[in-house]
Amino acid sequence: MAVTTFIPQVWEAKLLTNFHKASIADVITTPPTEIKGNKIIFNRVGDVAVKNYAGAVSFDDITTSAVELNMDQQKYFAFKVKDVDKVQAAGELVDSHTAEAGAKLRETVDSFVLGLYTGAHSDNVIGTDLAPIALDKLNTYDYIVDLGTKLSQKKVPMTDRFVVINYAVLGLLSKDDRFTRQPVVLENGVVEGQKINGLQVVVSEELANTAGKYKILALHKTAIGYGKQLDETEAMRLEGDFADGIRGLMVYGGKAIRPEALAVLTATTA
Repeated sequence: MAVTTFIPQVWEAKLLTNFHKASIADVITTPPTEIKGNKIIFNRVGDVAVKNYAGAVSFDDITTSAVELNMDQQKYFAFKVKDVDKVQAAGELVDSHTAEAGAKLRETVDSFVLGLYTGAHSDNVIGTDLAPIALDKLNTYDYIVDLGTKLSQKKVPMTDRFVVINYAVLGLLSKDDRFTRQPVVLENGVVEGQKINGLQVVVSEELANTAGKYKILALHKTAIGYGKQLDETEAMRLEGDFADGIRGLMVYGGKAIRPEALAVLTATTA
């Protein structure tokens, strides 16, 4: 075997494919306009003035403001394979080696994105760590409705809204006749065909959790700015081992860039 024949694009493509198939961060956020080095850039459209018509029309310049965020989070993976050449030649083996790395990346990045709940507008907060809402099968649906109402009061568009819950909350919802009793959860966490007050239900076990107090998020797709890229995938012969090493670095970052489009419910479940 010769590490010189290593093709990083093969491994990077497989890792990102597996990551995208499972990640909810890609579902509930909007991709950046541009990535420059370790910066992700979003363009925000300025206000458009509405004027009284009195026989003449004046045109305003359209303005956009760039929101730049640093990809300051870094995670790496590193594992051994007995023969890089044979693994690359058999595409299905690439999947088996990268599926686990992709799953771990998903969990790490989803947890980071869902931890950005602290950026929610103060008007959009229900419950606190000191006084969490105790959810049960009778009130869970109603509290999620309330999260959607918070967004509506901020004039957040009805399209591309999501509410992120965990499986304990999904179990409570399934006992309410207003929700389906047999929810189908897709691979990316979306509960097929289920919306509550305009919020598409998404399930993730990566919700922020402090001593059993979960942060349930309702948000518009533009609420959180987030971006990622996989860097420095490479192979090397390991000293003192009859194996090759594969390693890679992922950088990512994010922030709540539209606080009014993000609402959070701090809750406990029975």
